[in-house]
Amino acid sequence: MKKQAITTITMNLRWGAFFFVLLFLGIQVMPRALGQRGQRGINHSTSDAPSNLDGGTWTVTGDLNTARYLHTATLLPNGIVLVAGGLDSNFSVLASAELYDPATGTWTATGSLNTARTSHTATLMSNGTMLIAGGRSIEALASAELYDPATGTWTPTGSLNTARESHTAALLSNGMVLVAGGYDSNTHVLASAELYDPVSGSWTFTGNLNTARTVKNATLLTNGMVLVAAGSTNSGILASAELYDPVSGSWTLTGSLNNGRSANTATLLHDGKVLVAAGDDITFPSPPIASAELYDPESGTWTFTGSLNTARDLHSATLLTNGMVLVAAGADISGNPTASAELYNPATGSWSVTGSLNAARELHSATLLANGMVLAVGGFDSNFDVSPSAELYNAPAPSPTPTATPGVTPRPRPTPHIRPTPP
Repeated sequence: MKKQAITTITMNLRWGAFFFVLLFLGIQVMPRALGQRGQRGINHSTSDAPSNLDGGTWTVTGDLNTARYLHTATLLPNGIVLVAGGLDSNFSVLASAELYDPATGTWTATGSLNTARTSHTATLMSNGTMLIAGGRSIEALASAELYDPATGTWTPTGSLNTARESHTAALLSNGMVLVAGGYDSNTHVLASAELYDPVSGSWTFTGNLNTARTVKNATLLTNGMVLVAAGSTNSGILASAELYDPVSGSWTLTGSLNNGRSANTATLLHDGKVLVAAGDDITFPSPPIASAELYDPESGTWTFTGSLNTARDLHSATLLTNGMVLVAAGADISGNPTASAELYNPATGSWSVTGSLNAARELHSATLLANGMVLAVGGFDSNFDVSPSAELYNAPAPSPTPTATPGVTPRPRPTPHIRPTPP
């Protein structure tokens, strides 16, 4: 029963184009096409990638008080990490929140959300408070809350005009918060977008996306515009990308990715380009892919860069202080949680294997700490149990000297990996 529930939840995240409702609190949906996720093998090997050669290591730290996934994790100005909401091991929606102290390596409970939620967004505001918006409880939510680190309490703020979950959010240069896309209460994919004004505590509609989509990655570019790329809609996985202009309040199409994808990551690099890595392929049956692409805001185009050593989805990506990008864990081509991790070097456009996590995980969170380490928290483990574990990544030394990203010639499109058809 547990594996069936996990199978259905993960399937919804990957197949937003075909199945729209998470399974929890007794909600039932159709199993994934061909039963791929449900046919996971007994052997939960973590990775087929080569051994770690660079010296990067993971160290176990204190466990969460409550195991969770599909939560948010945010570094507060005081160096503490706030984890909020998500789903627990019984697939119940959580209102609880916890604080991680890097100095002690321990978690302590803090004030609970006023409304339990998962698949929400968390945005650190300019004044140091944190805005939680939308998400799902029994259905999509319109409510929003503010966390005050000084008091450890949550206060309701203005509600969104449209209830939404699995949307994206970005803090704009003017201090307002942009929320876009996601699913509504009827599991329809949304094109609408809204702006939160921290002064008035209210939301107003802004321009609609050109293409309705559910996507978790909105990237604030150095020019003040917001890039939303790929994701999925009612008709399938997307390759298109759009830019939001806060001055005009409108979205314009920009260059499309070479390989449409969903369940990917997007990371702003030090040179202003955006790295999109791995995810689910646009081609049916949408297996995890290893390809990666770079978006150049000056030309508005995408070019292939080096492919990951391990195809994956439902992973995390973190920009390190040395300018490299750490991609960690996720699900591999067989649908199993993996412990493998890789580093992307913008100077060479290539990936290298780094130390594996102590525990395989997917649907976890990863947060860059003030000391330069990365905190990975929760998610599903290799037994498909919801994990309370957490660990810290220490990057290898010495750090590479950042240089300009070489080359503009697109790399050949990789051949998609196809999962074997279950018997």
